[in-house]
Order: sequence, then structure tokens, then C-alpha cells
Amino acid sequence: MSNFQYNQPQPGRRRYALRTMFCLALGIAGIGTVSAQSGQQHEALNSLQQHRQASLQEKLYLHIDRPVYACGDEMWFKVYNVDGSLHQPLDMSKVTYVELLDADQKPALQAKVAMKDGAGSGYFQLPTTLQTGNYTVRAYTSWMKNFDPEFYFQQQVTIINTFEQLPKQEAPKAKSYTLQFFPEGGSLLAGIASNVAFKISDNQNGKGAALVGQVLNQEGDTVAVLAPHKFGMGRFAFTPQQGKRYTAKLQLPDGSTLEQALPQVHERGYTLQLADSTDQYLHLLVRSVGKPDEQVYLLGHTRQQVVSSERALLQNGRYVFRVSKDVLTDGITHFTVFNTAGQPVSERLYFKHPAKELALQVAAPQQQYNLRDKVSLALQASSQTPANLSMAVYKLDSLQLAPQTHIASYVWLESDLKGSIENPAWYFSDAGQSDRQAMDNLMLTHGWSRFTWEKVIEKEPARHAYLPENHGHLLFGKVTHKSSGKPAPGIMTYLASPGQPIRFYNAQSNADGKLLFELKDYYGNKDLVLQSDFSKDSTYHFELLSPFSARYTSRPLAPLQLTESRAGDITARHMQVQVEHAYYGAYRNRFSTPGIDSSAFYGQPSERYLLDDYKRFKVMEEVMREYVQGVQVRTRGRSFHFMVMNRPYKAIFRQNPMVLLDGVPVFNIDKIMAFDPLKVKQLDVIASRFFHGPMAYEGLVSYQTYAGDLAGFELDSRALMQAYEGLQQKREFYAPAYDTPEQKSSRLADFRNLLHWAPEIKLAPGKEEQVSFYTSDQPGTYLVVVQGMTASGETGYQLLQIKVNGPVAQKQ
Repeated sequence: MSNFQYNQPQPGRRRYALRTMFCLALGIAGIGTVSAQSGQQHEALNSLQQHRQASLQEKLYLHIDRPVYACGDEMWFKVYNVDGSLHQPLDMSKVTYVELLDADQKPALQAKVAMKDGAGSGYFQLPTTLQTGNYTVRAYTSWMKNFDPEFYFQQQVTIINTFEQLPKQEAPKAKSYTLQFFPEGGSLLAGIASNVAFKISDNQNGKGAALVGQVLNQEGDTVAVLAPHKFGMGRFAFTPQQGKRYTAKLQLPDGSTLEQALPQVHERGYTLQLADSTDQYLHLLVRSVGKPDEQVYLLGHTRQQVVSSERALLQNGRYVFRVSKDVLTDGITHFTVFNTAGQPVSERLYFKHPAKELALQVAAPQQQYNLRDKVSLALQASSQTPANLSMAVYKLDSLQLAPQTHIASYVWLESDLKGSIENPAWYFSDAGQSDRQAMDNLMLTHGWSRFTWEKVIEKEPARHAYLPENHGHLLFGKVTHKSSGKPAPGIMTYLASPGQPIRFYNAQSNADGKLLFELKDYYGNKDLVLQSDFSKDSTYHFELLSPFSARYTSRPLAPLQLTESRAGDITARHMQVQVEHAYYGAYRNRFSTPGIDSSAFYGQPSERYLLDDYKRFKVMEEVMREYVQGVQVRTRGRSFHFMVMNRPYKAIFRQNPMVLLDGVPVFNIDKIMAFDPLKVKQLDVIASRFFHGPMAYEGLVSYQTYAGDLAGFELDSRALMQAYEGLQQKREFYAPAYDTPEQKSSRLADFRNLLHWAPEIKLAPGKEEQVSFYTSDQPGTYLVVVQGMTASGETGYQLLQIKVNGPVAQKQ
């Protein structure tokens, strides 16, 4: 057996069992202290730093108001965006894309949510067309589309269509299990004492199973015992022998056994073992077999921030690196060993609990309330910087319990590890934080997911197809030749959105025929018109591309479990939704107007004519000739032309200006002259050269109709007109108030399941914030969920239960 190993825990012991036997002969292996300040450079370190600079990582977390919904409900969510390395709020992307995916990974609902200072909020209105089942809520930014969709935020929710019969529950299938092995450092080496982590999963629900078994050699002798520690995960130690095969045998509940071969034993290779046995240091033992002694390099990074870096010469195939815990950053540190050739040969993860967390206090003056009572909660936080929080209050029942994930567990664990973690919030509970072995088993069995070293040390610099949306929504389009379908490069195109305020954009197609427009402050569902100057270009096809990601993960949804015992709660949820729509429907669709510039894109015009202030003519030519001083109307041949005054130079432009109708370019002056002037409310003129994007126009003439809807003007048939959903308008959460005796005695039923949703709670350091809401007519236990983060990146999460019972309390 190796002198560097973990002492195995005795049965029943739950404390962390990681130990190191410090009987290493100094003449055999030296101990080196690893420091990020050692000054020793390595190609891998340089590659990692370049990768971090070129591939800034964003992490999104969504606080979704509750886990279970009925069709007709609103699903509310708060978006938090953090720097993937520093874990601080990141104000880079101004748009987050949120989707509701069904079991077939098809989008059922989609939204574009505006972001400011690294946060935003939105909602989904769940239609009655959705089928009962489990769904995935996923979120990402445009920049995140450059990376693996595994990095997108993903969370499962349940939606029940109470208007339809519930799906029949399938007959229980025979229990089946999966057993996986994870040798520490990546490989089993012949003759080297090894620690092997394992995970036993129930295939029906994906959760860990507490099954026991043995590891047998090919002669049938027991060499190790399998006994999971937590969530089906555990570890065992043994020394594999050259040429031997090993098999694990699990005892299943039905009396049968499950056999699974262990990974192959290698005669050549490397391994890395970690011992956390002192308060000051980690010890990392590098071993090699079948290779001459060589210089190896240990690099440790925490989310691409280098925390340790040192070279060492193996002596008799081994060396122990000593890493000071003081240099480690909070979270997952990824240790990698590189051989002399610069190849990554072994890896190990270590987790350090955050030293600073946002300690939230949520206090209620009483634990039990009557129906239609006012609940006032006091919020406080122990932080030196302001906190940005969100709060949900919902009813607990057989359908929905307390969430098993929160902002801390996602940011620190789930977003960096492979696969699904069972009950990640547990690792941040008092019990979880004291169980160091359970956390270390998680590090051994899930592995790092943010990148692979093979990609980082590539010579080619990273190339990203998607730009970050630093200022607003980016909309891509494409121009192709109608006849061949091939890309059409160098075509100047114009994008407009009829309405108020006037939005007008232009872009020239690149070599691939691609177009890029930045739709700043584009909210709501509106029509977009995309065209070119058809007096010059008439043989092109236009397309607007969806900004939503077309890449998906293979992560399966958990099976839906709706037994007959839950029928009562399902019926109650149906009544809750119907009562809300019947009695409070008029209050549920209230939107707040975003604070955006309502003026036209060209600002203050040189001339503005409100035509109702003048005698109304029935012919546009008379309007232009009689009233509009800055534009001269001329005819050439049989066609009209406009000549705009170039006022700064007291001259006249000879070419037609850009002419707009409700923001849509009109290149045929004859068509605008044939338009009914009685439909025009306002006419603006820019009497100078006007620069817009890559274009310069010899003046601008802008007509605006009363409704901003083109008033029946017929667009060129070659133009593309398409409805397009812009940024989601902010919707206000509504709940009735019961301040007065009249309100308390109202006969309107109140069956709300979600009592309160507050996505934007600002908490100043050292100050208490009061949040109030009212209970409904539904007695029961309600859960208050508060979470968020500070400007310095401290994450916080707190739960509070309140009970609602008894009659309506009359106000004294």
C-alpha cells in the first residue's frame, strides 16, 4: 500500500475521513510549497490566461418563483448575471434569452429579458395548450451561445394542465441501477495504492441509492467494500495489480446482484492524489508508473484564476506538492499535472467553502396569521455592500415543497460541475458544510465542466461567432440571391419598425450575406420591415434570423409523478387559477413603461409640420409645395423628385433624400406623392446631410401617420414584413390588499397560491427593509424564499415558513 492514502471511515461514521500519513521518507520524495507567486512560467499558464481574456465566462442564475404551476398561471423569474471567474455582478450583456422547453427539447415559450447592472426580471404566461409534464427553463446570453449549452442555466419545473385528464401513470418498472467508478487522478496504476470514488444511481429517478457491495479480484477475493456515504456516492481504497481485472458486485433490494467491471489497470501513466489533513496546507502526491523520472508541472486555478503554479522533478516516480490554503480562492479549485511534453496527464478538484456569504435575516412578528391578514417581514443582511434580492411566497402542498437549489449552490457548484447534482442546496446547509467527505466525493464523481485543456492549449486563438450585446438586442439577418439562394454580399439594407417611436436601422451584408442590426430599446411585439433600395436592387431574398440558441443538452428530465393522492391539491390549483382570472383578470395585465427615449432616431428636425395646424389639402403635392419650405418638389420625366435644402451651406441637394413613412423607407417618391395626406399627422425635415450608420443621406423627410401603422400604405412586394417580439415589457405583479374593513369583507374569493413576488428588493448595508403582503382565503403553510447577491459577489439565501389559519381577522 502507498504511504499516501485516505484512511477509510468505519461503518456509521459520518465525519470527514481524509487523512495523510506523514511517514514519507524525505530521501525518497521532497515536499514543495506551491505558490502562484513562484514566478515560474509554463505554456499551460500562459494559455489559460489567454483563454480567460478571449473567452470571458458569464454565469446566469434564475430565481424562479415556485416549482409547480397550473396552466393559466404566470411563471415569474429574476435573472442574475455574474462574472464566471470573479462571481461578481456582471453588467455586460443587456439581454437574456429565457426559454421553456418541453420533454422533446422544443421551445414552448420564449422571451428576451432586458438586463441592467447584471440583473433583470420577466415572466411567462402559461397557456392552456401546454400538456401536463416536466419542463426545462433555460437561460443564456448571446455571448454564451459561443460555448457549450451545458453552461446555460437550466432548471426543471412541473406544469399541470388541469383542463385535461392527467396522463396515465405507467406501471412501475423493475428497479434498475447504474454503478460508476471514478479513480482519483483519472487512472488506476498497477502497484499504486489508489482511491476510487463511486456513484450508485437509481435509473428511475436519477437519485443516489444506498446499496452495498464488494470489489472482487479475478480470483473472487474481496479487495474492498462498497458503502455509499451520501446520495449514493462513496469511495474505497485498494492497490490494483498488474494484469488483474476487478469487478464490483452490488446487492440489490430484490436479492439479486449487479456486477460492474472497474476501469482498466494501466502499466504506464500518472495519477494525482490529494490529502486535506491540516488546517494550513493541501498535499498533492503525483505518481508515475512505467516512465522515467521527469519534470512535472502542477497548475491550480479557481475559475481560470491561477492560485498555484510549480515545477518539480519526480524522484522514484513520485513528488508531493504542498499548497497553502491561504492562496486558494473560494469555490472549486482545479489542479492539473502536466508532463515534460506539456500534456495534461492527471487532474483533481478541491472545494473551499466561501469565506464570506450574504447572511440574510428574514423575520416575521408572528408565525401564524389569519386569512386576509397583513404580513410584514423585516429583511436585514450582514454585508458591507448593497444587496440585490428577490422574494417569492408560495403555498406548500403535496405538489411543491421547498426548492433544492438556490443562488449559492448554483453559482458555486452546479454551474461548474458535470451532470445533475442531487439536492445541491444541502451542501450549503449546516449539515452539508460540516460533512467534508460528502463534498469531496462530489468533487471526485462529477468533474470539471467549464473547459478541456486540449482546447485551451490549442495554438489557434478562440474565434467567437456571437457578439456580446453590450448596448441592446442584436438582430441578425441574411440576404441571398432569389435565383440561386447563394449569399449576396455588399447589399445595403434598411430595417424599420412602423410605429412610435420611429426606429430605423441600416446594415450592409458581409461576404456571407449576413446582416447585423442593433435594436436598442426595442420592446414588445411589433412588425419589422426589411428591404433594400428596390430602384437599384430587385433580385434578393431577405430573412431575419432567430436569436435563440438551436443547441441543446442531452440532460434528461425526471419522470413526472402525479399519483391519486395528489388529486385534491391538483383540483385546488385549478380553482386557484380560475378564481384569479375571473375576479382579478383586469388587474393582472399591468405593464410599466421602460424609461427610454421616445424621440425619433434623427432627434430634433430642422422643420416640423403638424398638418392639422394648416389647411388640409387632399393631394400630397400641394402639401409639399405650399407648406414645406425645406423641400423643393421637382419632376424629371414623369417622376417626382425631392430636393432638400442644405441649410448649413445655403445650397440644395441634387439627389433624393431618405424618405420615411412611419420609419419605413420609401424609395419611390411617386408612391409617397400618391399617398393620402389626410392620413398624415406630422412631417419632419432634416435640412442637412444626415449620417446614420454606414450611410450618409442628402437630407431626410419623415411622414408620420396618426396611428403609426402605415395607414394602409402598400409596401413593395419584395420587402420582408415580419412580426417580431422584442424585449419583454416589464409586467407588474398584482395581489389584492385588505387594508380596510370593506376590503376584508369583500365577497370576491381569493385563492392565490403565490402570495407575493418581489424581484427587485434593494437592501442597504446595516439597514432594515420592510416587505409586506396579504394572506389569501387559503389556509395552510406558506414558504418565504429570499435570495440574491451583493455588489461584491456575496450570495445569500434564506427560507421562512408562516402558517395561515382561522377566520378573516376584522380590523380593529
